[in-house]
Amino acid sequence: MAWKIFLFLLLAFVSVAGIAFPIVPVPTKWYEFPFIPGLKENAKIIFFHVPTAWLSVVAFFMSTIYSFKYLRKKNLDDDAKSYAAAQLGIIFCILATITGAVWAKFAWGSFWSWDPRQTSIFALLLIYGAWFALRSSIESEEKRATLSSVYAIIAFLTVPFFVFIMPRIMKGLHPGSADDTNSGPVIDFKMNANMELIFFLSLIGFTILYFWMWNIGYKSIIYRDKINKQYRG
Repeated sequence: MAWKIFLFLLLAFVSVAGIAFPIVPVPTKWYEFPFIPGLKENAKIIFFHVPTAWLSVVAFFMSTIYSFKYLRKKNLDDDAKSYAAAQLGIIFCILATITGAVWAKFAWGSFWSWDPRQTSIFALLLIYGAWFALRSSIESEEKRATLSSVYAIIAFLTVPFFVFIMPRIMKGLHPGSADDTNSGPVIDFKMNANMELIFFLSLIGFTILYFWMWNIGYKSIIYRDKINKQYRG
């Protein structure tokens, strides 16, 4: 129970600090963040956008790991863990898309402009959306788990390309694109100590939240399947 209180306080502090702390050209107080070229006031979105994007990758990676484990051991619990991770992956991917679109509205004047980064995350949503459609179309547990595991492994092969490679080798509006000259301070973490602290606390807090949600999610899937089997039996 104590860690849940800690998590609540941590996320509350990160949220308040990330929204309320001002960005100034030359920080002189502990609660002030530095002006970052290319991001300006919009830099505050990194406290929420980056963690959600990061957890999308973590979730899809975990889904792949447990897909491998299922194919090796044929334990349906591993399929449940893979499924729960993928569910959260989609949720955080959608949140990353929404927070990115909000930032784009203020930075580029439009919520959506088919920037390589936006296009890549949209492609991931389609790929994993198809994975859920596949699962829902198969009734046999073993067949569903096997085909889903194979699909999850193949799908994750696209994640490094769409997340880390494509947006950086193509010209675009998003910081870190091939023609971006202002992305260095963000990518190299050249923020002041206060901003860096809030950033990493945000990553830690959202990561703990993810694993808590994943733990609840896969257990609920296992319990649901057991109840369904008893009901059918």
